[in-house]
Amino acid sequence: MSATDKCPSVTVIIPAGLDVPLTVPAFGRLAGSLAGIPFVKLVVDLDDATLHFIDSTGNPLHVQYMAKHILDVPLDDLLSDIDTFNHEVYARPDRRFCLGVLALHRRPGVDGSEPESVFMSLETVEADTMTGDLLLTFYRHVRAHIHPSVPLFLKPANHVQEGSVADIPPGELPRVPAHELLSRRTYVPLNPGTAHGRLRVFRSACAYRASADTLRPHDIVVMPRVPDDIPRLSGLINAEHTTPLSHTNVLATGWNIPNAIQTDIIDRLDEAGLDGEWVSYEVTATAAGVRVEAAEQSAALDGLRLRAADRTVLKRRPDTDPAPIVALSRLRMGDHHRYGTKAANLGELSHVIENGSQHLLGFYRVPRPPRADLLGHLSRLLGVHGPGRGPADEAALAASAQRLIGRHLRVPRGIALPFWLQRRFLESSPAVVGSIDRLVKALELGTQHLDEICAELQHLIRTTPMPDDIRTRIDRAVATHLPGADRLVVRSSSNAEDLEGFSAAGVYESFRCAGTRDAIADGVREVWASLMSARSVRLRDQAGLPLEDCCMGVVVQEEVAVPLGGVLVTCSPFDGRDFRNVYANISASSVADVVNGVGAPLQHLYNTVEGGGRTVSLGSATADLDEGTKHALGRLALVGRLLQSHFSPDGLYGTPVDIEWALDGERIQMLQIRPYGARAGA
Repeated sequence: MSATDKCPSVTVIIPAGLDVPLTVPAFGRLAGSLAGIPFVKLVVDLDDATLHFIDSTGNPLHVQYMAKHILDVPLDDLLSDIDTFNHEVYARPDRRFCLGVLALHRRPGVDGSEPESVFMSLETVEADTMTGDLLLTFYRHVRAHIHPSVPLFLKPANHVQEGSVADIPPGELPRVPAHELLSRRTYVPLNPGTAHGRLRVFRSACAYRASADTLRPHDIVVMPRVPDDIPRLSGLINAEHTTPLSHTNVLATGWNIPNAIQTDIIDRLDEAGLDGEWVSYEVTATAAGVRVEAAEQSAALDGLRLRAADRTVLKRRPDTDPAPIVALSRLRMGDHHRYGTKAANLGELSHVIENGSQHLLGFYRVPRPPRADLLGHLSRLLGVHGPGRGPADEAALAASAQRLIGRHLRVPRGIALPFWLQRRFLESSPAVVGSIDRLVKALELGTQHLDEICAELQHLIRTTPMPDDIRTRIDRAVATHLPGADRLVVRSSSNAEDLEGFSAAGVYESFRCAGTRDAIADGVREVWASLMSARSVRLRDQAGLPLEDCCMGVVVQEEVAVPLGGVLVTCSPFDGRDFRNVYANISASSVADVVNGVGAPLQHLYNTVEGGGRTVSLGSATADLDEGTKHALGRLALVGRLLQSHFSPDGLYGTPVDIEWALDGERIQMLQIRPYGARAGA
């Protein structure tokens, strides 16, 4: 290495052959890339007044560079106590080092009439607690050594940093929010993977609708925003920004097919003449964009046959023996084969809220090399400490975790209707039984009349009178467990959902209704009918789920009348290696708006190890959430991580959960909890 001193107060360390101020070409020689964004890591040593630009070859971590080139200590010594090192460089107010990342962004010209421009952003990690003054000092050191022709903006890494720089004039500290940069990105990898198939490009929703009947499982669909009612496909590309938690994107994750946002893709594919052709398609986190190349048809069909050979099967057949309608709180997770996954999980959650769980600390007990565990971080997040302000013991942590859950979580009261009740209803009508027989034969023969048969069957289910004994059972359960509820939600709860390789997100129906007997009965029949929609029948058949083994339970639940709600998953859908962050989509009007892709939700990430959060996207909102709401969502993120441990199918505690929630002041109403996407287990 050579040192080049371009500022009287700071010595710049930069690889040989380069010079400062740093130009865009020099940046390119140092840079690595993530999701198409070039980046260069750097360190400012405040004690030695030295700025280090780090060559990203091999994408070394900051700690690796510092051990070898700054501290001159064995890397293993730093890694043996990595949390202490991280505290020194990310949390100490009187720290010696400022660690950051420079990223290069390209801004297209207006309507092609102006040339492309570039700018750089400077950011720290999301756990960094730099104050406004320190961020300003950091920015000035770096700004002095970037070529004057390249604009440089601070990108606050978390909500705390956003607040700490709010009073610094933008002229003194230029800044750009993370959500603004995301909206400019041309490429966002949503679900990495590869596929072979026939490319189908649609420039509008109308064009898609006109050809939807011609789509086949080997197709790869490209359009501005893929709709929620897609059939099972081999790959998806959205040409407009969308949330990773829409039903469409959750289905893609559950089907384990490549899925990405690529905003310039339609014109690129038109120029290449690939629409309608057989292609190979790849999504990777480190590439600059999706890869779509011409391929042989045989390769695509071979890949499709491999997927068909690995189809989902139910690990336990449904129990359709007589069973009572019960309060949700009576159920446990093991009741999924009798009442459906949604009802059983809500019952299990009610039990955890009331009685606790011995598994809540599981995620934080798992070693994250070089860390033996994360219990010290959990101790700080929960605000409980042992002697000398050290980490609390596990008993104290478990008690605090349970208090947090018990104090803030609620499951809206409701009842669960068993599979037996659906079978009893279907068998009460000879016309319905006959229609089901025709559907079974149609599936066996692969007839083209499936849509007509399913439509007829659904109509029969919706209009067949409910036998008196079933009406009486439902009326009695509502009167017993939901007195005074004037607005209800009737939700699906099937055994054919939330399975490995088959999430069924958005496939079945839920209905809001008045609390009258007729409205409830109509809602129940609508949910039962949704099991027989042509789309759900096809998707289950493709996944290897026999019609006779698929049942529908029903949850009748008091409606939560609060405006702020959304979906949270206990992972980062942008980076599968990220064990810190959980991801929240937020709507100020309805949870359904998030999962149905209506509008664009706010998107936040919350760190459940070091703490803190950041805004990824404002969506359709004109402003971010207030500080109190952000704090409440940070609490929800931690609670979600604790619940992940309880609902995990194994001792690795790594299976993320998907939570639908509504925020009611200090109380979090839990509307649904299930395994997330392709990592879901049966």
